[in-house]
Parts: sequence; structure tokens; C-alpha cells
Amino acid sequence: MALFREQADVSVRPATPEDDVAVARVQLRAWRRAHSALLGTDVLDALDETAVREQWARAITAPPSRRHRVLVACEGNVVVGFAASAPIDAAPEVPRGVEVLALEVDPDHQRAGHGSRLLTACVDLAREDGDTHLQTWVLEDDTPREQFLAGAGLGADGARRELGLGAGEDGLTHAVVEHRWVAEL
Repeated sequence: MALFREQADVSVRPATPEDDVAVARVQLRAWRRAHSALLGTDVLDALDETAVREQWARAITAPPSRRHRVLVACEGNVVVGFAASAPIDAAPEVPRGVEVLALEVDPDHQRAGHGSRLLTACVDLAREDGDTHLQTWVLEDDTPREQFLAGAGLGADGARRELGLGAGEDGLTHAVVEHRWVAEL
């Protein structure tokens, strides 16, 4: 006798205006879980949740171009993850490509394939647009994200950048380092 195994209703779709609250919630929960040691709880707690939601609302409803996209991963009707991508500014040394600006999955829904589905959707849309290059930036020492990206076929190319976080409680400007990960499509 064969057993019937019910599969979860999972999907990836373009974000709609009603998704701004869920996208902001996922981002803040994921950042607080993954980056509190690096960024500090004071920095993460100081994030203005309304401002984050409004930023995502603009990205969803008024993107700068048709190639700027926000996608959401869903379990049933619940948004559990998102990805945002944008075209890479054309430069002679950079092939036509897309940058994954953000890819986050709610901590309670990680390791269920949502991140892989989101990244695959970004790649599929990039290929449809004629892109041949994909890149993203990873905070230094974010080993789980590096492992995820390596498993998906991306690799660090040696490029790095430093981002200022502003003044901390000590009055000093703090910075974080990111490394670029790339893949040819």
C-alpha cells in the first residue's frame, strides 16, 4: 500500500503592494538572527521598521526600471522570504548582468528550499532579460550564506567593499566588509 505524502504549497511570485509589511518583517527577523554578532544588537534594534517597510513599498510599487524586481517566497499565502534584484550598471569590464541586492528567508522557515527557489527565480528572470552575469555581496564571516551561494554555483571573485554603518554609541564610525560572489549564467 502506497502512502500519500502531502507536499507544502510553496511558490515564488512577484511581490505585490500588499507584501511590503511581510518583506520588511522577514528582513528584520533574518538580519537580527544572522547578523547581531557582526552588526550589534544596538544597530539592529535602532532600525526604523516603518522606514524599512516604506522602502520596500517603493521598491515594489515604483521600481526604477522593469528589470528591478522584488520576488517573494510563499508557504501557502504566507510570505516567508524575498529577493530583490537590479541590473548591474554597464561598464566595459562587467558583462551584462544582474545583482541580487537582497535574499532573506524568515528564520523559522529556513532550510526548506525557499532561498534556492528565490535564487533560481532571479537567475531565470536574468536569463530571460539576456543577462550573462550574476553577482551579490556577502558580509564578511557570513559562513551560512557563503555555503548556500557556493552550493548554488557562485564563488567569491576577490572583490571587497567597506560600508560605513555610522557612529555607534562610542561616537566612532563603524564599518563592515562585504565580499562579492559571482556566477556566469
